[in-house]
Amino acid sequence: MEINSNKVNVIAFYLPQFHTIPENDDAYGKGFTEWTNVKKAKPLFEGHRQPRVPLNDNYYCLLDNGKTMKEQAKLAQDNGVFGFCYYHYYFKNGKKLLEKPLEEMLENKEIDIPFCMCWANENWSKRWDGGNNEVIVEQNYDDLEGIEEHVKYLSKFLADPRYITVNGAPLLLIYKPDLIPNVKQYVARIRECFKKNGFDKVFIASQFPTYYLNKKHLEIFDYYVQFEPMFTDYRVKQAAHPFRQFLKRLAIKLHLYKTIKKAQKKPTSLTHMNYDEKWQNNLSFKVNDKRLIAGAFADWDNTARNKNGTVYDGVSVEKFASYFDSLTQKVKKEYSLPIIFINAWNEWAEGTYLEPDTDHEYGYLKAIKHAIEK
Repeated sequence: MEINSNKVNVIAFYLPQFHTIPENDDAYGKGFTEWTNVKKAKPLFEGHRQPRVPLNDNYYCLLDNGKTMKEQAKLAQDNGVFGFCYYHYYFKNGKKLLEKPLEEMLENKEIDIPFCMCWANENWSKRWDGGNNEVIVEQNYDDLEGIEEHVKYLSKFLADPRYITVNGAPLLLIYKPDLIPNVKQYVARIRECFKKNGFDKVFIASQFPTYYLNKKHLEIFDYYVQFEPMFTDYRVKQAAHPFRQFLKRLAIKLHLYKTIKKAQKKPTSLTHMNYDEKWQNNLSFKVNDKRLIAGAFADWDNTARNKNGTVYDGVSVEKFASYFDSLTQKVKKEYSLPIIFINAWNEWAEGTYLEPDTDHEYGYLKAIKHAIEK
C-alpha cells in the first residue's frame, strides 16, 4: 500500500506481546503477557496514574482468530492512523518469537490496514518486568548465510498488497543497527537476498537514534526514524555531553561497549522528565537531512515494567493534540516523506499507547484524527 503523498501518514508501532509463549512462561511464570505487568503496576507518588486500565477492561489476547486485530485496524483507520509497524522477533537459527499475530494477519485479509515491519534485533532478555538482562534467546550476526532464510520469511509479508511502500518500494525498519558489529556487510547482504526474492528495491530504515546521531556509516540506510521520545532525549544528551559521546563511540570501535553496558548500574530511583520540554525540543529541531522521518509519542511511563523507570510529567491529551497538530504542519514543510511514526499503538507497560483507556478514552485517537483531517 503506497503512502498517500497528499496528506501526513501516521504509522503506529505495534507490540504483539499480548499472548503467551513458552519462553515467557519459563522466564516469568505461566501466563505472562504484556498485561501481566500492566495489571500489577502501582502508583509511586501522589497523582501517579497507575495502573493503566484499558477501556471496558479490554485485556485482549491476540490469538483470537483475528477478531482483535480486525477491531484494532478499523479503530485506527477511523481515527486517522494510516497503518501499523509490527515489531518482528527473529533470532539465530531461524528462531521466531511472538510471530503468530503477524502470521494470522498475513493470512486474514479482513485485517484491512496497511502495515510494515521492524526487526527488533536485540537479544530476548529478562527485562520486561524490570529484572536482570539474562538472555532467554540470543541474537547472532555471524551467520551471513542465515540472512537468506530470514529475508525469505520477510518476503512473504513484503509481497502482501497491504505492505507499506514508498515510491513503490517496501519500507523495512531495523530497531538497533548499532548492535550489529558488521552492519555494513550485513545490510548489504539483506539487500542482495531481497533481490533474489524479487524485490529490486527495499527501503531500509534505522529506528533507534544512537546510530544516526553518532554519524556512523550513514550511507548504509535509506532513512532514519526519529523514534520518540528517545531521539530527542539522545540528541539533548549528546549536545550537553559531547565528550561523553566521543568516549562512547570510541568504546564501540574498541568493542568495549557491551562490557561498559554490563558495568553500568541500573537506576536506583525514579526519573522524571518534562513532557512539554520534550515536545518543544522535537518541534524546534531543524530538519536538514532528507533521510529523516518524523516521530511522535503520546505519553511515557514505564514503571509498570520497572519501578525505577521514567515518567513524563505534565502529560495531557490537550497538549498532545496541540503538539501533534504542530508536528503535522512541520512535516509538510520540512520533511521529504509525509510520514509520522508514533510510539505507539499498544505499548501499555511503557505508558505510551493510542488505544482507549479508562482515563482518556478515545482522546489520543481523536486528536490524531483532527490533525490529519485538518
